[in-house]
Amino acid sequence: MISVDIQIVMPEILLAVYAMLALLAAVYTRKDESASLLTWATAGIFVLLAAWIGMTGQGTRTAFDGMFNDDAFARFAKVTILLSAAAVLAMSEHYMKRRGLLRFEYPLLIALAVVGMMVMVSAGDLMALYMGLELQSLSLYVVASLRRDSIKSTEAGLKYFVLGALSSGLLLYGASLTYGYAGTTLFSGIIEATSHHPSLGLLFGIVFLIAGFAFKVSAAPFHMWTPDVYQGSPTPVTAFFATAPKVAAMALFARVVHDAFGHIVSEWQQIVAFLAVVSMFVGAVAAIGQKDIKRLMAYSSIAHMGFALMGLAAGSELGVKAMLIYMAIYVTMNIGTFAFILSMERDGRPVTSIDSLRQYNRYQPLRAAAMLVLLFSLAGVPPMLGFFGKFFVLRAAYEGGLAWLAIAGVIASVIGAFYYLRIVYYMYFGEEGEVLDGKTNPVLWTFLMGSALVMLIGVVNMFGIEPIAATAAAALVH
Repeated sequence: MISVDIQIVMPEILLAVYAMLALLAAVYTRKDESASLLTWATAGIFVLLAAWIGMTGQGTRTAFDGMFNDDAFARFAKVTILLSAAAVLAMSEHYMKRRGLLRFEYPLLIALAVVGMMVMVSAGDLMALYMGLELQSLSLYVVASLRRDSIKSTEAGLKYFVLGALSSGLLLYGASLTYGYAGTTLFSGIIEATSHHPSLGLLFGIVFLIAGFAFKVSAAPFHMWTPDVYQGSPTPVTAFFATAPKVAAMALFARVVHDAFGHIVSEWQQIVAFLAVVSMFVGAVAAIGQKDIKRLMAYSSIAHMGFALMGLAAGSELGVKAMLIYMAIYVTMNIGTFAFILSMERDGRPVTSIDSLRQYNRYQPLRAAAMLVLLFSLAGVPPMLGFFGKFFVLRAAYEGGLAWLAIAGVIASVIGAFYYLRIVYYMYFGEEGEVLDGKTNPVLWTFLMGSALVMLIGVVNMFGIEPIAATAAAALVH
């Protein structure tokens, strides 16, 4: 029944219709003067949709003959994506407005990107997957180069576009190989085709698909776009890149390897384990020499995606649960960290140099303490919540028979702790430098303090995320 199918995809339809109507309304009114209202309205709609999906969704349903899945796994990913996107929009409104970057297209492009992400995580077919992926990517290419008077921003958009097109090509080639050898684009058909001695063509297909996904999650050695795009994009856009798209790409990765290739775990497990270990070490080592905090966060995200992939490499229900918990904690840490980076200003101008944080504790003790908690959590120092995220993925890898990967993860975590603790050293013990502005936007202050409190209080019961993630993992791994 088409009416039932429409009902299942209603959140995506409503968000897409809102974006298109708001675009028309903005074009025929005072355009950029309505940008602030559109930003807050879009953030509000994200929160309402997240509440709707989280509270009304139950069971597993499929739409359009299996092309679209509505299950606990998709709902977990969608709620995380919507809430993180809403947080970034709320944080970015004041920053973008002060610098003349808040155009009416910005929140609407974010909304369309989120529609693409929601389709991605529910995809049950290679064509639905690609449609969602391209809708997300095309929106983000424009958002990356939003600052038209900046060479770095234009360069960021161009690099993201060129390398994103390359990854799409790899992914399409993998999809065409998979279709050619499986005879269908539906995941349910592909998993049947792989149940009895999969052909070499199907194995090549999954290799190219995984390479395409690795670009999207910025896993090494497909990470080359990440540092320049993070540094060149406007800081709120960088905050968005570091949160919602990462969750969407990782959820899509898990969806494909388990829903379409769940019978050949041993074949793709070694590829994912390789990506995990390379990402962890490239991110940890390359971040040590960084002097710009946005570039440092880029390499930090590469390392963190390595840890998330470690959970996926376990190839088990426990591994998917660990990956979901890790991504939820990672997003929360990043929102707080970018709230701090957005508040770094001198004489009203944004500052991203790590050196500017010297003796920061002396004149901003509360903000320095909140950032210290977030940095400790990013480094995986107990008893912060970030430690438990790493503990879950390490345990999943060990129980999945990948003890060597768990050991590599511990070593990479120790190396990575250095560059986080170096920022702490600058804030508390470094030589005094030029003082940053003391005032900060109340919204940024709220997100910074809120994220730090979550990292401290969350160790009690993780706000109930663990059982929800377990239900989501059980819905995906059959």
